[in-house]
Amino acid sequence: MESKIVYFDRPGQDNTDEVFRIVNQRAAETGIKTVVVASTRGATAVRAVDALPGLRVVIVSHAYGFREPDTEEFAAEHRTAVEGRGVPIITTAHTFAGINRAVRNSFKTYLTADIMASTLRIFGEGMKVVCEVAMMAADSGLVRCDEDAISVAGTGKGLDTAIVLKPVNSHRFFDLKVREILCKPHF
Repeated sequence: MESKIVYFDRPGQDNTDEVFRIVNQRAAETGIKTVVVASTRGATAVRAVDALPGLRVVIVSHAYGFREPDTEEFAAEHRTAVEGRGVPIITTAHTFAGINRAVRNSFKTYLTADIMASTLRIFGEGMKVVCEVAMMAADSGLVRCDEDAISVAGTGKGLDTAIVLKPVNSHRFFDLKVREILCKPHF
């Protein structure tokens, strides 16, 4: 099998439209029906709903209280727009953070999930996030673990990374399979 990987000159939101084009093309070629999209504030989620017609889109946002207690980063107007189109939004603890982050922040030490996340980041921030949001979606029951999906994320705002993967629940992390890298920044 031969496949093409698109490498972007710079990470970030300027690549979002091209990521959507690449995802639509690969989904059409493979028959993949589900796309998991990372979106912190919701602007990318709103764009994804329109840019990925005919695909089942699942949005994964930051956990509630991610920046400070009792706050949500996902804008209310974006949530209304996305959910109004029947697209689910998952807001839950991050697979690679949660309790690990509490231990790291309190005791200044790193745990296994921190090391796993940092290892994935050697491929770029987006590569860590595409794996993480796919597991979050699987843990929420919104992505099947017996069907390939496409997962997209970015560095900062917008999208710059897309992969085809076999999602898994987080407690089966080592069964996760990155089948194809569709695009990523060239660092």
